[in-house]
Amino acid sequence: MIDDLMILQIPPSLKMTDEQFFDFCQVNRDLRIETNKFGELLIMSPTGSETGNRELNICVQLGLWSDEDGTGLAFSSSTGFTLFTGAKKSPDAAWIKLERWQSLSQEQKEKFAPICPDFVVELMSPSDNLKTLQEKMTEYMEEPGVKLGWLIDRKGRKVYIYRPGMPTECLENPDSVSGEPVLPGFVLNMSKVW
Repeated sequence: MIDDLMILQIPPSLKMTDEQFFDFCQVNRDLRIETNKFGELLIMSPTGSETGNRELNICVQLGLWSDEDGTGLAFSSSTGFTLFTGAKKSPDAAWIKLERWQSLSQEQKEKFAPICPDFVVELMSPSDNLKTLQEKMTEYMEEPGVKLGWLIDRKGRKVYIYRPGMPTECLENPDSVSGEPVLPGFVLNMSKVW
């Protein structure tokens, strides 16, 4: 176990179907469960209260902007997505363009939708490992559809900005972070996050 992350190797004979994985997550609601592109099962404990509050502040700001903008939908950390690689991820906050979301069937939307968000946010909790989260962000950037990702390190007061095919940018102690041009007009007020 690395901090609050446990990685389980699953023998090929025990691999779960998408339906079985969804059911597994439903009966283990107290855990955050993901898989990576290698099929490893990643089990995380729920976040601490302070980190949960900061995560909510990110989701509220993104959700309010998304409702006003109207060109996409915002999602919370309890949302699972099935990526192109087969990995199943739950970013702390996410946003998907409306036309991409509407291309999915109702059945796909009700499970872990087979789509990578256009925008993902990961918020480090005190027990998280920076390297592990950086690997997760890199995995997102390999996905078709994703255009922007933020990894927020509250302790270090840094925001790592990820864009496909570009070097990672690091902002030191910013007052705000702009989602331009992917999320026109969205600016995250960092005073609600730090």
